[in-house]
Parts: sequence; structure tokens; C-alpha cells
Amino acid sequence: NLSIGEPDFDIPEPLKEEGIDWIRRGFNKYTPTQGIPELREKISLHLRKKGVRFEEVMVTAGVTGGLLLASLALINPGDEVVIPDPYFVMYEYQVLLMGGIPVFVDTYPDFRLKEEDLVRRLSKKTKFIVINSPNNPTGTVLPEEDLRRVARIARERDLLVLSDDIYDNFVFDQPACSCMGQIYEKTITFGGFSKGWAMTGWRLGYVAGPREIIQQMITLQQYTFSSVVSFAQKAAIKALDYNVTPYIAQYKKKRDIIYEGLREKYRVQKPDGAFYIFPEVPGRDGEAFVEKAIQQNLFIVPGSVFSKRNTHVRISFAAPEERLFRGIEVLNRIA
Repeated sequence: NLSIGEPDFDIPEPLKEEGIDWIRRGFNKYTPTQGIPELREKISLHLRKKGVRFEEVMVTAGVTGGLLLASLALINPGDEVVIPDPYFVMYEYQVLLMGGIPVFVDTYPDFRLKEEDLVRRLSKKTKFIVINSPNNPTGTVLPEEDLRRVARIARERDLLVLSDDIYDNFVFDQPACSCMGQIYEKTITFGGFSKGWAMTGWRLGYVAGPREIIQQMITLQQYTFSSVVSFAQKAAIKALDYNVTPYIAQYKKKRDIIYEGLREKYRVQKPDGAFYIFPEVPGRDGEAFVEKAIQQNLFIVPGSVFSKRNTHVRISFAAPEERLFRGIEVLNRIA
């Protein structure tokens, strides 16, 4: 199974023990809607060290929960939201859920966001632009020059940018990746603990941005999620000081294994981050290719789940190395 979008390592033991300790100490009740103050302070410090601009921080039920609150706060029926394609599937459907109109910017074949393509898709109805770097499903890390271009275009039109930074720990070929929140003051930054610390089941994220918008989202959280898991917030304070570099080094090795294993028979970009690779398949029919893979007991995801094209597939390398080698053998056999 190379289809799963979560780390194959478990929550580090010290962080599990921290959560268990707070459960035993009775920290099991509702927490403030915005999140416990000590975690918000820790997140604020974490973001300031990265140079991210923001006025207010809140804790959310994962990045997905934060994105939903932002959609509720910002999108009116008929508003357009600009989304680079390929994209995380929930962006499209949350916009549709609010009565908005998702507008896609094709970034093939290199998955870079080009100025002329972006500008062409903007209109008077555009409410905000979505940026996801490192990207799911492509693994692309947008260079700073691309982000500055987006910031300039957004500033000229007084647009918000929503920056989904959930994979920002997973960067392989540079010390860290640039993010929109460092560059553009009207950015709403989304981060979380699901990927970098493997807390997928604990559902814990955060949002930082302009105070007026975050306050609206806090009110919406009060009447939807109410609050976020109590013990997980305490463990997250410790997580932000926990060194995950050894895990990232393992994933860089996995990235190299899958890329080197596929590059001869597939047109494929080398992922800079996250834990996905997104090759174009022979015959340019991703759904048919996935059916062939399933017949060989290999589970991958058609690119059409993440795109208006059906030419690629998403392969997760968040798996043990022996499983990656077996998957590569199947993929090369059916190419």
C-alpha cells in the first residue's frame, strides 16, 4: 500500500508519554475555544523564529478543521478561490460546500506557479489564493521567487493568501523552505502536528493571521468544534521542541529510493518535500493505470483525485524501504 497520506513512524515516545501524563493528571475537560494559552504562546514563538507575520493564533482540529473555519469565515456564494492544480482534494470541496467557485491554475509539467497563468485566472470575484508548499500530491517546494511573485500579485489586488504549510518539516534539499507568511502580510498560515510529529489521529493544527479574520474563526469554532483535544495540546507544546531531523533524514533516503527507481521508465519530477511522488504514467491514463496496479496488489492513487488531469498517479513513500522496493518492482513491470 503506497497510497496512505500519513507518516509510517509512530508519535515519538516522549510525546506519547507527555500526552498520557496529562490524561492521568486529569487534564481531560474542555479547553478554551482558541486553544490553551501556553500552546498558543509556543506556536507564536515557533512562527516568529521562522519570520512568519501574523497578529493572532488559534488552535484547530487539524489543518483541515482550520481550512473549514477559514472557508466559513471568508467565502460567500459566488466568490472565486484560486487553487494551483494539482491540489489537496479538500480545497475544492470546502469551497463548493460554501457555495464558492474553485478556479484552477494548471501548473504542469514542473508544478511551478507561473505569473501569466495565475493572473489569467483572477477576476473581480476572487476572494483568495491557496498555496500549499511543500505540496500534496507533487512534493514540490515553491522557491522564494515564486512566492514573492504571488505576494506581489495579491498585494496589487488586495487579496488574501491561504498558505497550507502542514508539510514544512519535510524539506530534503535545503535547510528550510520559504513560506508565504514570511513574505506577505495578508497571509493566513496553516500548520499542524499530523505530519511532522505523526499525530494524525490526535487532530491538532493551528492557524495564524490577521486578527480580525482569526477572531471570526474563533467564533465559528465555538459553534462547530467547540474546542480541541485537551491532552494533545499539552503534548504539542513539547513537540515543538522535539527534534524530528532523524525522521526527515529517513524520508530523504526514501525519496531517493523511489525517484531513482522510477526515473528510467517514468516522466517524473524529483520531489523537494512532503512524502509523495507524482509521475506521469505510460498511456497518460492514471485511473486505468491504478487498476493495473491493483491487479498486482499495489495500491496507489490516481492523479485525477488531486487534479483536473488524469495523466499522473500519486505514490506515497511514507512506507518501509522493503515495501518501496516491492512497489518499484511492480511499477516498472507494468510501465
